[in-house]
Order: sequence, then structure tokens, then C-alpha cells
Amino acid sequence: MSARRPHGQSSNVAVKPAPAGDSDVSLAVPSDVIYKLLFFTAAMVFGPIGMYFLTVNAIFSGNSTYAGILAAITANVVLFAYIYVAWVEDQGEQGEKSESKKSQ
Repeated sequence: MSARRPHGQSSNVAVKPAPAGDSDVSLAVPSDVIYKLLFFTAAMVFGPIGMYFLTVNAIFSGNSTYAGILAAITANVVLFAYIYVAWVEDQGEQGEKSESKKSQ
């Protein structure tokens, strides 16, 4: 079955190349931000699951309810830690911006 095209439009339309010149190939997001995100993602995945399986038999003697509660607390601790790190990082950037405005 053939693809439908609007009237007067052919399938061999050439794509124009990008204009030659200086291109910006730097990262849109700094690498330290990506590393923090990867760390907290791994902590959010492995922290609660690991805490559950470590404590269900070792500490709580097979009581999965208490181990699940501790896993939920661990997930919340990781989440709050991520928010705190992001907040401190943002405060540092705002301080740098205000100092640069004062010097101008």
C-alpha cells in the first residue's frame, strides 16, 4: 500500500544541509548534574529494595510489613536528600548571580 501525500508533493524532496559555520557541541546540561541525577536514580531504585530484603529476615524476622515500612522511609529519605541537594545547588547559583549584579 502506498503512502498518501498532499497533491503536488513528491517523495524525493531534498533536505537542505545545515549552514556551515561554528556549531556548539557542548552539553546542554552540565555533567555534574547528570552524575547527581544518576546517583539519586540508582539510590531510589536500589536503596528501598535493598533495605527491604536486608531487613525482612535479618531484623524483622520475616515480618514484611515492617520491612516495607522501612523501605518506604528509605525512599522518602532519598527523595528529600535529592530535593535538599538541588535546593543547595540553586541557592549557590542565585548567590553567584547576585554577586555578579553587585559588581556591575
